[in-house]
Amino acid sequence: MFGVARILAALVLAGATVLTVSTSASAAAHDPVVFVHGFNGSASTWTDMVADFQAHGYSSSEVVVFVYDSHQSNVTTANQLATRVSAVRAATGAAKVDLVTHSMGALSSRYFLKSLGGTSVVDDWVSLGGPNHGTSTASLCSWLYTACSQMSPGSSFLTTLNAGDETPGAVSYGTWWSSCDDVINPDSSVPLVGATNNAAGCLGHSALHDDDTVAAAVRAFIA
Repeated sequence: MFGVARILAALVLAGATVLTVSTSASAAAHDPVVFVHGFNGSASTWTDMVADFQAHGYSSSEVVVFVYDSHQSNVTTANQLATRVSAVRAATGAAKVDLVTHSMGALSSRYFLKSLGGTSVVDDWVSLGGPNHGTSTASLCSWLYTACSQMSPGSSFLTTLNAGDETPGAVSYGTWWSSCDDVINPDSSVPLVGATNNAAGCLGHSALHDDDTVAAAVRAFIA
């Protein structure tokens, strides 16, 4: 009788131990990261950074590349991003996601955060070389594409986006800018009031999403 009782007690204890380990393992999982490319970007924009994240413990379901028509309005893209984030959360069971953006991807994602309820489902947001206050190079294509005209300094889109709180909600905002970025002019366009703003050194615009040091810094920021 007592032998059986001891066995049952041992099984209960073992079960509790397994449950504790499982719960800890679950808690250690990352928020899914949704990567948002910029103007004329594609899934390949994120090849190096996705590989870096996976090499440091992120599973394939925790790294999601959002691809869209970068010539369309950033408002349209923001709505599509909202749909994609909802799908990622449903598929993974995650309460929130992290957003890592490059260049113009900062704008649609910020619109999602500010105007489409994104602050309730996003934990961390990152902008790599984002034209958050516009860029003079947008004049090269502003006459042709809506997205370009929205990147022009002083555009109605940016005026509305930057009105009031530039970093709304409980989201952790981080930006990385480069003194050698010839696409975002001026460099001071990238930082946001209320964000953790980081100088990435002398990197080209595209190098911001390929650089190992930047990738490590981004991983640390969203951890």
